[in-house]
Amino acid sequence: MLGMSLAALDSTIISTAVPQIVGDLGGFSVFSWLFSGYLLAVTVSLPLYGKLSDTFGRKPILLAGVVLFVIGSLLCAGAWNMASLIAFRVVQGLGGGALQGTIQVVAADLYPLKERPKIQARLSSVWALSSVAGPAIGGLLAGYADWRWIFLINLPVGALAFILITRHLHEPRRHRENRPRVDWAGALGVFLSGGLLLTALVQGGVAWSWLSAPSLTMLGSAAVCAAATVWIERRAAEPIIPGWVWHRRTISAVNIAFAALGLLMIAPTVFLPTYAQSVLGLGPIPAGFVLSTMTLSWPIAAALSSRVYNRVGFRRCAITGMTAATLILAAFPLLPYPGAAWQPALIMLLLGGALGLFQLPLIIGVQSSVGWAERGTATASILFCRQVGQSVGAALFGAVANATLASRLTEAPDAIRPGLPDDLDSVSRALEHPGTLTDQAADYLRRAVDTAVDHVYLGSATAALLALLALVFLAPRRFPVRTEAESGAGA
Repeated sequence: MLGMSLAALDSTIISTAVPQIVGDLGGFSVFSWLFSGYLLAVTVSLPLYGKLSDTFGRKPILLAGVVLFVIGSLLCAGAWNMASLIAFRVVQGLGGGALQGTIQVVAADLYPLKERPKIQARLSSVWALSSVAGPAIGGLLAGYADWRWIFLINLPVGALAFILITRHLHEPRRHRENRPRVDWAGALGVFLSGGLLLTALVQGGVAWSWLSAPSLTMLGSAAVCAAATVWIERRAAEPIIPGWVWHRRTISAVNIAFAALGLLMIAPTVFLPTYAQSVLGLGPIPAGFVLSTMTLSWPIAAALSSRVYNRVGFRRCAITGMTAATLILAAFPLLPYPGAAWQPALIMLLLGGALGLFQLPLIIGVQSSVGWAERGTATASILFCRQVGQSVGAALFGAVANATLASRLTEAPDAIRPGLPDDLDSVSRALEHPGTLTDQAADYLRRAVDTAVDHVYLGSATAALLALLALVFLAPRRFPVRTEAESGAGA
């Protein structure tokens, strides 16, 4: 849980310190890469760490992740400009990728199927607490100390996690007939293809237009690297992403469902705070609490999900959760304008409960369907698909929101059209400082944001429907569950 807190807290704690970081280091035009670079490194490294943990064991990969994360944190604290800070955040992300994937696998190794929901719920509570406390802690450190302490506080936490893991995590010796080999060519292919694709998605429509030469070049290069990676993996003795990940119905269906989960999560995590501040007129802290209701109900529902899937099975439990999530997301556009804060907060509370019934049973179901020697790869594959879904969703729904706003602003009455902003970020800034806007113009912009976010939530409901269809038509009716003895024998 201490190791998980390193990765979880650093994904949120930096958000409220951005003004102080930019004021000190400059680089306002590229500060978004503080988040994108970290996400990119986590995503592309997940498959590699999954395979390495299956090859060499969980403990060395987990310890290496803690060390790499702490080194990255120390480097971030000593950054001298924005470029160096972004580069060191990538180092942090490489450590975070080892932590996120491997900890989930360790939980499956240490706890039998009946006890696993309890420990997984505790790990989920770490993410929930970080989502709520991270921005507040980051704001306090940046405002009353120095933003560099955001990274320095990782050092004692990481050191304690390292000591506890070293002393108390004991893995049985696993006999291997052949000397373990690492598919470094495949790892490089995954890094290049994933990195190019995610960079194109993050920068497309922001740094350059979607149909520009840089965007098309990066997307084309990603496709070529992906094809080369598939060719390499088919011929590798121990591929980083083996073919059975997609050949087995259980894992392939869950991979598709988790990619759709990443897509639908963009609406609440990215666009709901903007909706709360621009449409409801809330401050940053109350807007954060509207979102936090989802992080409170999610681990509670996950902890209780075992009572559901033990009776009806993993697949039906997940279908129940995603059916509810689809209806909840589709209900968001029905909220009145401008409405009250408790209304979207209730929507998020219900959504967290629905997704708790969806996500955890599928993770446990996939981990229970494979042996020890395949568990890391299988877990990493579903987490990788979720991360890629988030990146695709950010690009896709960002385009939807901006297209909706552009349409509404084009249709604005002639009396208020001069001086109106032309994208979501500009609209949000204008509504934060409404001194230059008339009451009529401000109300029109709020309604435009409301419509844009409604469209994003409808897109998220469509992604939820995609996940539901994957489970209904692709997943087997009963997940194949291996006993603890069979899992050990498979190693």
